[in-house]
Amino acid sequence: MPRASLAAGPRDRILDAADRLLARYGYRKMTVDDIAQEAGIGKGTVYLSFPAKEEIALCCIDRMVDRLIDRLRAIASGTGTVESRLRSMLRERVLHRFDYARDHAASIDAMLGAVRPALLARRAKYFRAEAVVFEALLAEERRARDPVATSRAIDAEALVTATNALLPYSLSTRELGNRRDLERRVDAVADLLVRGLHPASGRPSRHRPSPRRSLQ
Repeated sequence: MPRASLAAGPRDRILDAADRLLARYGYRKMTVDDIAQEAGIGKGTVYLSFPAKEEIALCCIDRMVDRLIDRLRAIASGTGTVESRLRSMLRERVLHRFDYARDHAASIDAMLGAVRPALLARRAKYFRAEAVVFEALLAEERRARDPVATSRAIDAEALVTATNALLPYSLSTRELGNRRDLERRVDAVADLLVRGLHPASGRPSRHRPSPRRSLQ
């Protein structure tokens, strides 16, 4: 019997079913017939929502990223120092994807290979959406220190770009290793990045002008 919730809409039921089948059978073996049966709906209903199996896989990744961005927003609006929230957000963006890739370990390489061209087109959109959340938190901190300070999108983009090398897009689940090892690697990178954004007092950041230059 399909395990999808009958309360969910057809689209979510299809994506839920596809996620289970990707973990169970892998991308190559999964068929649209399998997805329809697992979701408890007709094959025609699947095609009304998605044109092909590739689009279903891509939308599973879209949904995973949407959930990640919700998590990042929750952390950004939470308590703690800006530095601690930034570290938690950097950790979350890597580990959230790792957990998704690990659940699909049997199919992740085949799936990414099959949808890679379309995924690359979407990836810039994912990363920009995440950078916007980081930028908002950085802007909040700057306004607290200087009411007329302007946001620097480049800082947010740097945080995202610097941690992209730890994502499953760049590394297979085997190369990523186990979760504990990845946690240590993410924490080390996050610490370097956050310290770079918040240098010790008296040490100006390399991309910020010194007080003397700013008056010229």
